[in-house]
Amino acid sequence: MNGTASAYALLLIAILAETFATSSLNASKQFTKLIPALCSIGGYAVSFYAFSHVLKTMPVGVAYAIWCALGIMLISVVGIVWFKQSLDLPACIGLGLIIAGVAVINLFSETVRH
Repeated sequence: MNGTASAYALLLIAILAETFATSSLNASKQFTKLIPALCSIGGYAVSFYAFSHVLKTMPVGVAYAIWCALGIMLISVVGIVWFKQSLDLPACIGLGLIIAGVAVINLFSETVRH
């Protein structure tokens, strides 16, 4: 894998680990449940470690924008499916705008080299 592909693979790992950690944080009930609390801490550790390696080849602003947008989208889906939470229309529109912003960065910005 080349540097860009490796960075995106590590970024995906960071996003998935962060989503797992945030879901575990919610399930930990303010750190009163040991296993979800430990899963949360471990997930964040994996996420930040992977993200730190992404920053070797990708600008921090772009990497963080992708991480945030996909993380927000995934944790919203987890909230709906796993925790039975709901999103209203303005929340869905806002999520769509975040994703559109990241798409614009990745498709049209010279900051990201493909």
